[in-house]
Amino acid sequence: MEGQAAPLRWGLAGASDIAETRMLPALARCGHSVRALYSSSRAYAEKYAVRNGIELVFDDFEALLASDTIDAVYISSLNDRHLEQACAAAMAGKHVLCEKPMATSLAGARDMIKACHDGGIALAINHHLPAAGTHRRIRELVQGGAIGRALAVNVRHATLLPGRLRGWRLADMPGAGVVMDLSCHDASVVNPLLGTVALESAAVTVRQGAWHAGSEDASMAVVRYENDVLVHLHDSFTSPCTPTYLEVHGDAGSIHAHGVMTPEPCGTVILSDKRGDREITVQDRRHTYDITLEAFSAAVAGTGRPIVTGEDAYNALAVSISILESARTGLRIPVDSIRVPPSPSPYLGPDASR
Repeated sequence: MEGQAAPLRWGLAGASDIAETRMLPALARCGHSVRALYSSSRAYAEKYAVRNGIELVFDDFEALLASDTIDAVYISSLNDRHLEQACAAAMAGKHVLCEKPMATSLAGARDMIKACHDGGIALAINHHLPAAGTHRRIRELVQGGAIGRALAVNVRHATLLPGRLRGWRLADMPGAGVVMDLSCHDASVVNPLLGTVALESAAVTVRQGAWHAGSEDASMAVVRYENDVLVHLHDSFTSPCTPTYLEVHGDAGSIHAHGVMTPEPCGTVILSDKRGDREITVQDRRHTYDITLEAFSAAVAGTGRPIVTGEDAYNALAVSISILESARTGLRIPVDSIRVPPSPSPYLGPDASR
């Protein structure tokens, strides 16, 4: 289609569940090809490759990067491996789409951003939620003054962690736990919604699941943003029947968005103001992963920017790290946000409805 960037040839870093269930279907829908797979377990990778029609399998990451059959790398390995693999890919001249969180420390996140910048490499982080048509519509309403001055945001991102994912996410290791898994997603939504930076957080985390967890599996946090906007985040792996929502309250109205904290293009947006309650039409119901890939391809082609850049993801990670430190110490902890310079709107595809 005219205006779309050319499809890319991909290598996968990590034979992960999210790659198989989310990213590979999206790559196929968008016309991309997956040429190679890296995993430290060759036997597992070979079975994975057969299931998914991937021709080349490597148990040496450098060998994958040396392949001239790939243009870009999708990194969905364990969180504490993201930094090393992304920097290696940048040095090899491969563009990088990395799972969140981009790193397990802010210093690591800065190193990843610098490596990709210095190498002229497109870097995007797969915080998919800001790409959703629902979230883009909510941002338009808030930034257009539909609720007046924003005062508060409530996010409930509580679910039951599927049995197949109750591995490293519950372990005692860097990057594990619900805060790194879900709270950073929340921040990736709230940051562009408010158009400001987070300043400090106060949080409590617990282990409440019917399993042995080495890290927190539920969290509640209050984050203060610039202009004294208060943001409440409830994230958990332990709630089987809890619908997700996003609420934005202002001095002239409120937005109630139910079922929008998911990758699927679903959910409703209700605007409440002095005229009453009314549902807001959301025309763009494309899958969030598809939109993310389209924007990434445009960034590689030099015709757009990622939905979530390295700098955007740094600020989301900074919120998560502040929450974890607050829960650990019982104190209000500053958020080490960075000022992201204004940039053009993300590429959203020729059929996108803004």
